[in-house]
Amino acid sequence: MRIKLIAVGTKMPSWVNEGFKEYQKRLNQDIVLELQEIPAGKRGKNADLVRITEKEGEQMLAAIGSNDRVIALDVKGKRYTTDSMASRLQELLPQGQHISLFIGGPEGLSPSCLQRADEKWSLSDLTLPHPLVRVILAEQLYRCWSVIQGHPYHR
Repeated sequence: MRIKLIAVGTKMPSWVNEGFKEYQKRLNQDIVLELQEIPAGKRGKNADLVRITEKEGEQMLAAIGSNDRVIALDVKGKRYTTDSMASRLQELLPQGQHISLFIGGPEGLSPSCLQRADEKWSLSDLTLPHPLVRVILAEQLYRCWSVIQGHPYHR
């Protein structure tokens, strides 16, 4: 299975890139974790934030595979414990369908991305910085994989 994390924003701090790569390399052939960055639109004092978010959404939608299962990270999405997320991932693994996970920019995801999503997940009721979400999500995917495999990482 391939899981593609499609995230708005480029030029992340080194700690974000290093954290993501650490968990990316821990996953084995069962799950290949990829990252595709979408350039954030220029936000300024008089920026049209709706238009910028829509353009980012168009780029995100263009990055998914035609048969991908799309999961949008959204504060209003379903909340999971690690064990329940691992169970959900275990349900998806045998289907052989690739997954695209959307992380929006500062204003969140465009309505078109939310509409296209097959599922919406929430990582927390807290507002998290989008760069940090990449690391948290990569770690949780690895943790879920370790639960499925019976690996001692998750205790």
